Amino acid sequence: MVWTRSKWRAVLFDVLERAGWSAGQALFATLLAGGTAVSVADLPWKYALILAVSAAVSSIILTALQYAAKITNVPFWIDLLVRLLKTFLASLVGSIVAAGVFDVTTFDWATAVNVAVLATLAALGKGLLARERTAPPQTPPDAAPAPMSATRPSPSTLPTDTYAEAVQP
Repeated sequence: MVWTRSKWRAVLFDVLERAGWSAGQALFATLLAGGTAVSVADLPWKYALILAVSAAVSSIILTALQYAAKITNVPFWIDLLVRLLKTFLASLVGSIVAAGVFDVTTFDWATAVNVAVLATLAALGKGLLARERTAPPQTPPDAAPAPMSATRPSPSTLPTDTYAEAVQP
């Protein structure tokens, strides 16, 4: 299949949407893990920003692999589960990158997993809140039926038509 300009645009928006959410969730989780007894000035901003950028880059790579493997046009719960797994992995990798020199024996695995779990819970909430079911577009009687992805829910915050075009094979 030859991708049209519209398809490339939709896929780009999908990749950017996923990367942006991954970065935001990782940033939020890192700052939340900093605790409420800490003032805003004392929060781990540098660590959180490095982790957020790393999570975004990881998300872009993982989403590109997902598109390359053609695992995009899947039901809502599978799509959400894949997004949760990618968020967890992206956050964990982001923690490793943000730690500077990585040493498996001295790395704070508990904190990294806590941040990854918080980011994943944020991704679950976003996915459930973004879930929407739309009616199929009106088509003339002699036209082809609407694509299946246009009539089923998605965990994406993209406009439904853009998301449907991005994930169609």
